[in-house]
Amino acid sequence: MKKFILSLFVLTLVGTVAHAQTVDTLLTKKLPEEPGKEIQVITVNYAPGAVDAIHRHDAHVVVYVLEGEVEMQVQGGTLQRLGPGQVFYESPEDVHTVGRNASKTKPAKFVVFFMKNAGAPILTPTH
Repeated sequence: MKKFILSLFVLTLVGTVAHAQTVDTLLTKKLPEEPGKEIQVITVNYAPGAVDAIHRHDAHVVVYVLEGEVEMQVQGGTLQRLGPGQVFYESPEDVHTVGRNASKTKPAKFVVFFMKNAGAPILTPTH
């Protein structure tokens, strides 16, 4: 039930998506040497054709692709197509303009590592 509620919350935050995504939290840990900061690790499963709405993370973010291919881009950056073993970085100031499954027929899965303010949401929609 917790995974289901988190998935609904994330889908609500990102706005309209082409197809469903599943988000699972693997770890949330406060950083004692950095008061007020925490790391959070999640997995994201994109269904074929899944697309994120434009958003930001207000965090240092590293995406590591496990399966399939995804396309990622931040405002002012270059569109990147990533496959298994490849990574993508976003700074706290970046606006994530493109996040999508590159395939219309195959799922994609990636791990996301966040370093953020403790208790802050992992995602904020932008308009």
